[in-house]
This record gives sequence, structure tokens and C-alpha cells, in this order.
Amino acid sequence: MSRPHDDAPPALWDLVVRLSHWVIAAVVVDNTLLTKGGSTLHVWLGWIGMVFLIVRLIWGLVGSAEARFAAFPPQPRAAFGHIRQRLKGTAPAYPSHNPAGAMMIYALWASLALVIGTGLVLTKGATPWEIARQQAAVAAGDWSALAVKADTARGSGAVGEGSHVIGTIQQLGGNLLLLLAVLHLAGVAAESVALRRNLVLPMLSGKRRSTWGRP
Repeated sequence: MSRPHDDAPPALWDLVVRLSHWVIAAVVVDNTLLTKGGSTLHVWLGWIGMVFLIVRLIWGLVGSAEARFAAFPPQPRAAFGHIRQRLKGTAPAYPSHNPAGAMMIYALWASLALVIGTGLVLTKGATPWEIARQQAAVAAGDWSALAVKADTARGSGAVGEGSHVIGTIQQLGGNLLLLLAVLHLAGVAAESVALRRNLVLPMLSGKRRSTWGRP
């Protein structure tokens, strides 16, 4: 169970936590705002995000104390309680994620898993190499790689309709993921101001400061 530590600086995040955090963040930004859905780069980034999400979830079982799920269990009531305490200026510091931050992390992971899962369904689990091969064939004028898929789709209206539904779910999931990311950033900023402690620095460099302006 997550326990508050009064006046204790946040624990130093280990390399696995920091690397998975920033790689996944980059994947989310790129695949929702910059890359074209279905492109080789888009698929590559999706697979990279999936790998790092799996690594982070495994690390939540066997990693450092602050990175384990036991350090920040999902507790909705405690999350709302922490927000009320923060508004009153009485919320304590936590060595790992505070209850509200913990709920946000689980929501982000769940949304990311939904987006990745629907992406795998839409591409039928094709690897980035397979996607690149198909797109290279089409660019060279050889449409035979896609002809079989087109015939299959025409032979089953349910397949086409199902793909449309999955695509819609993925789009909604991506929008939700972006919204949660914005709320996450706002929460980190508010918590940093309230604690007078830079909560981004440990996730960036591995170094930490107990309070602003003091090492």
C-alpha cells in the first residue's frame, strides 16, 4: 500500500522507469499527432510502444521498490482524498506516485493497451517488416499483396464493418490517451508547485532536488 512520507523527497526513478516513460511518451505523441495511421513508421512506433509497455508492466512486479505496483496501488477513494488534501494544502509527499498520480498512470496504461490492441487487430498482427514489404510492393506497382485482403473483405461484409468499428475505437482511444496525457502534465505541474519540488527532473536525468533552489 502506498504510504506518505512527510517532507521526504521523491525517490530516484530507476533507468527502466525513466526510459519506458519517455519512449512511450514519444510514441504517443508521434503516433497520434505526427505519423500517418497504417504507415510503416506508425506500425514500428506502435510495436516499440508495446514492447516498452510490457517491459514496464513486468518491472512493476520485479523492479525497484518505488517502481512496483505495490508502491502505488489503484485506490480511487484515496485519489480523491489526495486531491482534496492538496486543495487544502495538507497533502503529504509520497516516495512513489501519490494516489491521484497512481490512478492516472493506470488509466494511461489501460488506454495505451487499448490503442495498441486495436492497432494489432487492424493490421492483423503484421510485423513492421511485413507492412514495409506490402507498401514497397504497392509503390512498385505490384498490388497482388493487397488483392487477397481486398477479396477477403468483399467476401465478408462483417469483416469490413468490424474493421470500421475497431478503427473508431482506436481513434477514440488515441484521443482519450492525449487528454489523459494533458491532465497528467497539469497534475505534475500542480504537484511540483505545491511541493516546491521539481518532479520532472528525476524523470529526465536521474538526479533529484529536495526543494527548488536547494540541492
